[in-house]
Amino acid sequence: MMSQKITLYFSTISSNQNIKKAQQRIQMVLDGKGISYEIVDIASSVEDKTKMREIVGDDTALPPQIINDGNYCGDFEAFDAAVENEELEQFLKMK
Repeated sequence: MMSQKITLYFSTISSNQNIKKAQQRIQMVLDGKGISYEIVDIASSVEDKTKMREIVGDDTALPPQIINDGNYCGDFEAFDAAVENEELEQFLKMK
């Protein structure tokens, strides 16, 4: 299987509890399934926030957002639905 580059766009400084919980859940699920990923903290880089929003195609997109090799996978709601439906690999574009 070719190596995938999952990127989790994340914010370390968010006062929004829902965003914090969503970010923690994504990390917990990916860690639990042994899926390696990279975290990009948009709070520390305007360029990273701009890049995330370009990939997502939404100038107001908020973290967390999930990308695989530059291809947009989805946001937390889509991630959570994929986990519930046991379709995480398809969601992450790993198949």
